[in-house]
Amino acid sequence: MNLRRVLRARRGMTAVALAAGLVLTAAGCGGGGDGDDAKEPRPSEKAGDLQGGGDGGESGGSTGGEPLAKVRGGDDITLTVDSARRETGGFVTLTGKVTNGSGKAWVAPGWEGDESELALRNKLSVAGAKLVDQKGKKRYLVLRDTEGRCLCTSFGQPIQAGDSKTWYAQFPAPPKGNDKVEFQIADMPPADVTIGGGE
Repeated sequence: MNLRRVLRARRGMTAVALAAGLVLTAAGCGGGGDGDDAKEPRPSEKAGDLQGGGDGGESGGSTGGEPLAKVRGGDDITLTVDSARRETGGFVTLTGKVTNGSGKAWVAPGWEGDESELALRNKLSVAGAKLVDQKGKKRYLVLRDTEGRCLCTSFGQPIQAGDSKTWYAQFPAPPKGNDKVEFQIADMPPADVTIGGGE
């Protein structure tokens, strides 16, 4: 085999390797794209697990773009709960949106909770959220990992005036049948939510 054939073969192999690399890079860059700074849920990898059932309040998902619950607090901050679902493994995932209707940047005061370790590791987050099961007379706090980080959204930076951010939080699941709960966070009014889904 002469030198010209060797060089031609090497150029062909290089082109194939580059094409394969570009395909892999494009595949790795797919997804999300909504510009949100919120962290993705960790225990629940499937996107479908977080979207709600889509067949009404009993399913834990909203219909026709209407949230399961909507409350407004001080500084014209609006919080919606769009989905509340039981997940395999004995926990509940809530998702929704926070909208800053004020005229200034909002830093989620008190939303990370008043427990010092949790607050330090989860600034600008929903780590201080609670689920209250009135029937079972229990209050459930946001789950956390072994390093003290909440299984919830950390916004990462203040929410600017007029902006909205999606959020999620995961809690231990109340017993089956105790599906009507209150979502509480900081000084926002309680939001009545019906949990859907099942294991």
